[in-house]
Amino acid sequence: MEPPSGPANRKHVPWNRLLLAVSLLTFGTPPTTAQLTIEVVPPLAAEGTDVLLLARNVTENPLGYTWYRGERVDNSRLIASYRADTNVTMKGPAHSGCETLYPNGTLLIQNVTQKDTGSYTLLILKFDLQNERQTRHLHIHRELPTPVITSNNSNPWEHKNTVVLTCGPDIQNTSYMWQINSQSLSSSTRLELSEDSRTVTVVTMTRNDTGPYVCEARNPVSVCRSDPFTMKVLYPVARPSLQASSTTVTEHEGPVVLTCLTNETGVSIRWFFKGQSLLLTRGMTLSLDNSTLTIDPVSRKDAGDYQCEVSNRANSRKSDPLRLHVTWQENTQALNVGTIVGIVIGLLLVLTLVAALGCFIFLHRGNWPPASTSGRGSSGSSVSHASLPDARSPVPIYQELLRPDTDVYCQINHKADVGH
Repeated sequence: MEPPSGPANRKHVPWNRLLLAVSLLTFGTPPTTAQLTIEVVPPLAAEGTDVLLLARNVTENPLGYTWYRGERVDNSRLIASYRADTNVTMKGPAHSGCETLYPNGTLLIQNVTQKDTGSYTLLILKFDLQNERQTRHLHIHRELPTPVITSNNSNPWEHKNTVVLTCGPDIQNTSYMWQINSQSLSSSTRLELSEDSRTVTVVTMTRNDTGPYVCEARNPVSVCRSDPFTMKVLYPVARPSLQASSTTVTEHEGPVVLTCLTNETGVSIRWFFKGQSLLLTRGMTLSLDNSTLTIDPVSRKDAGDYQCEVSNRANSRKSDPLRLHVTWQENTQALNVGTIVGIVIGLLLVLTLVAALGCFIFLHRGNWPPASTSGRGSSGSSVSHASLPDARSPVPIYQELLRPDTDVYCQINHKADVGH
């Protein structure tokens, strides 16, 4: 960018220094018969500075000086007058309180404003009672404020909207320039500048036209630049893809790293598990930009479908599901112990039932009736002798037991008379 044609900033120059310079120029210059002129010091006057209207080529030993506001000699426009014979200065109706007239004819205006812009006329009265007059126009330039860029569309869609950027405020006698990405605007069919260069039109906005944009305002006394302005262009995001370091893993092993792959910039990323927003559990960590999900160690509860979603201010897209398989082995030792315990308990129950049944049979076997009851014994019970194999004389039981071919029969009668 080219340097400004005028000074960027004007410091407030004390008026006494200006007067000193004027005195050296005025009194150090020999008299001349050249035509009277008025010089503005400094030539480019900015608001808030002090300005001298310096009389040049003044006739020698004049009777007095008179300054008027405007181009006419009118007492209603009189600023101040000076008489050399009495060394007296008088103020006129047009005096604002900021003007000072010096004996050499120089008029000082302190802390100038836009109201001081206009014509000033100097009238000199010579000894021959002839008048000499000269008029000079004074222009006061504004110290420019920092410009601001505004847009007619804060959320333009790519390939759909046209955007107009405006540099403000609009100030007279001010020129404007634009930059995009620190480069001057190049000629393009999609970039159009207004006649006064205050506005730039971007036809059919794309994401490459986001900026930043900077506008520059300048006048002869100052140059100001706006803050960078960056547009946010809306565009549909592309579908991301999901990549895993492994899709099948054994429980309690890891890590498994899931990566959301996208070429989009300026997007946010979310994760989903089994169709629901992912709630991070113990062992899960996300990267700072949410693009990678790490699971370490892996649990069987982590098995299922994973998805990532990218979104911008316009819309969002999800990746296809990626299924993570988690394998595990049952605890065989624990199952065997359980089976053994069950078997032992079952056996104990069976043995208990068998023992109870044996005791029941043993205790109640005497209550069973004999096979035949045709006779009665001494206790009134019927006994059939024909049912016995042989009717022989009693033999001690131990002798009968010594004979292997002998069948032994016994009868227990619980109803026998215990009194016999």
